[in-house]
Amino acid sequence: MKKFLALVALALMSQPALAQDAPKWSLAIHGGAGTLDPAQMTPEKRAAYEADLQRALDAGAKILADGGSAMDAVKAAIVIMEDSPLFNAGKGAVFTWDGTNELDASIMDGRDRSAGAVAGVKTVKNPILLADTVRTRSEHVFLVGKGAEEFAVSKGFAVMPPEYFATQARREALERLKAEKLSALDVDHKFGTVGAVALDQSGNMAAGTSTGGMTGKRWGRVGDAPMIGAGTYADNRACAVSATGWGEYFIRVGVAHEICARLRTWWTVDPQTMASALGEALEKAGSDDANSFELRLPSAPEDLAQAIADDVMADVAALGGDGGVILVTPAGDAIFSFNTTGMYRGRATSAGVNEVAIFGGEEKASATPDH
Repeated sequence: MKKFLALVALALMSQPALAQDAPKWSLAIHGGAGTLDPAQMTPEKRAAYEADLQRALDAGAKILADGGSAMDAVKAAIVIMEDSPLFNAGKGAVFTWDGTNELDASIMDGRDRSAGAVAGVKTVKNPILLADTVRTRSEHVFLVGKGAEEFAVSKGFAVMPPEYFATQARREALERLKAEKLSALDVDHKFGTVGAVALDQSGNMAAGTSTGGMTGKRWGRVGDAPMIGAGTYADNRACAVSATGWGEYFIRVGVAHEICARLRTWWTVDPQTMASALGEALEKAGSDDANSFELRLPSAPEDLAQAIADDVMADVAALGGDGGVILVTPAGDAIFSFNTTGMYRGRATSAGVNEVAIFGGEEKASATPDH
């Protein structure tokens, strides 16, 4: 028992030193997760996705490298993906059952936990910018439908025609869903929601998420993407998270906030208090053998953040949902976790990491330098 508690205390106490060696800034992005089949990914299609992911990553990374804010980096990265017809957000959003495009987005600032969100908007080119305007220029957090669009016009947003958002591929997906009586999962195979999370050189974090929802959605259905705490969350004390997946399950788990809440305990609880609590828990369980626990003890903050994200995603899977998350931590870790075959994603840090990937296990570098 004493050996185990000593390891816990050492790991906790060593965290500030690890953070000092962390990247000065960090960025992660995603363009959706789901059942992706490598055999169906042509070289041309892969190149197109990787190019747009890289453009989004570069836009956010440049802002951070130049000393800009995490909020600005998140918005810049997401706008590029909203403007791409490849992703289910902004231009290229999926169709509702009624043949319209209804857009959702949310954004959160880790400095003060200010947040803005919109859902069910049909005329705004970049919903992430409208969500941020709700955050900065209204007394509210969440606006929906016609009211959100009226607010957008009052703040100078241009009204986009329906044809701007429509793409033939998304229209064909809706037609196939109706003709063959399929579910949205059968025709989408992936959740094309886009998102970004960032840590800037001032130590501030931000997160944002934008989506068109699920093909054939009805009755004003809203998923997790615009919901603070489910699809988006940022807190300088813990992390910044953006999610993509089967929204109903992410809402039930409260995925983004759940991950940050668990990490906040790691970053803020006194090491001796944590060690004492763990010791009491083990004693109540009737175990004096710490050896079986040593392998579970993270060797660095990145390991812990990864373990927490994986555990929360396992909870989603246990309920029947799938998808993924991206997150950054105060230590500069840029992390992915998904329980699907792939997730369109990328990450960059001031430590020199710059990569995009699609399928599992494709990362070529660590998100942080060796400690």
